Amino acid sequence: MTQITRIVGAVWIGLLVAGIGSAIAAPALNGDSPGLSTQISGDILLYKVQRGDSLSLISSRFGVSLSRLMSENELNLDSRIYPGQVLHVDSRHIAPQAGADGIVINVPQRMLFFFRGGRLLRNYAVGLGRRTWPTPLGAFTVVEKETDPTWDVPASIQEEMRQEGKRVLTRVPPGPDNPLGKYFLRIGPALGIHGTIVPGSIYRFQTHGCIRLHPNDVADLFPQVTVGTPVHIMYAPVLLARINGAIYLEAHEDIYDRAPEAESTLQEWSASAGISDAIDWDLASDVLSRREGVPINVSRLKPGVSRAEPEKDNSHARYQSRATGETTQPSQVSFAFDPCGSCDFDCAGGSGEGNQQQRRW
Repeated sequence: MTQITRIVGAVWIGLLVAGIGSAIAAPALNGDSPGLSTQISGDILLYKVQRGDSLSLISSRFGVSLSRLMSENELNLDSRIYPGQVLHVDSRHIAPQAGADGIVINVPQRMLFFFRGGRLLRNYAVGLGRRTWPTPLGAFTVVEKETDPTWDVPASIQEEMRQEGKRVLTRVPPGPDNPLGKYFLRIGPALGIHGTIVPGSIYRFQTHGCIRLHPNDVADLFPQVTVGTPVHIMYAPVLLARINGAIYLEAHEDIYDRAPEAESTLQEWSASAGISDAIDWDLASDVLSRREGVPINVSRLKPGVSRAEPEKDNSHARYQSRATGETTQPSQVSFAFDPCGSCDFDCAGGSGEGNQQQRRW
């Protein structure tokens, strides 16, 4: 295992920012109504680069777009990162469906949220189905939990292997070559939430429809989920939250081309929720255009009032270790994961999507 040290900067937004205000029902946005959320998960942190890291791998691990990660750190696809370098990482996301129980997966957001008793307990970045093989939407249930699963290769994937000139596999036993990883939560006949042997595929659209989690994350989620846990897979590229009176907007790419025009729909939705006058529409339009996948404060400000945004400073920060869930005062917070997992390619020194070779299943 590679020890990865997080030096958390700025303000801990809180994995459990619950109970602030109340969720307001709204008309369907982007085919699914995420409601006006009152919860933002994740944090803003400073991350110390480790040997073997790449921007792509860091993007995958923390659930932040590569473009956002580069812009925050004044980098580009040709930039090289080095061990010990400190990067600003903003892994915040608006949690949809406040008050839900079970698992909620928002496809454009590439995030899984786990609720219990109306409280948001966990959030994880996930890998999802590619454009030509989309992850199905709708209501599901965990029907089986399996450790060290065997992969019975679906006929459709066997045919794809055949067409690509690969060796056709029909059954893959547990082990380092099994793309399901160590844990599998079945939610349909050929659909599941599972680990991966290619952690760099997380926060990407590369699967055959299943939902991939980083090996450490699926190991964390697996014991908390029981057979019968509801799973809602939704499609909302645009999300809104109201936290302490401020309005936050988060926008993602409409990866499956299923959403209506974002700005006009957002205007209708905000009008229905009674918050249109509270939004700076020029800023909101810019957020929708950039689609960087992080919550941005789009509140309309009174004259002379500055916009309050988290500072990249750790002088008043609180830290949370994703490994333990413990919140501490400023210090170095460490947790362990292997950024390359079982991937047998050396990604050291790479920095762009194109620099990381990956097995594709």
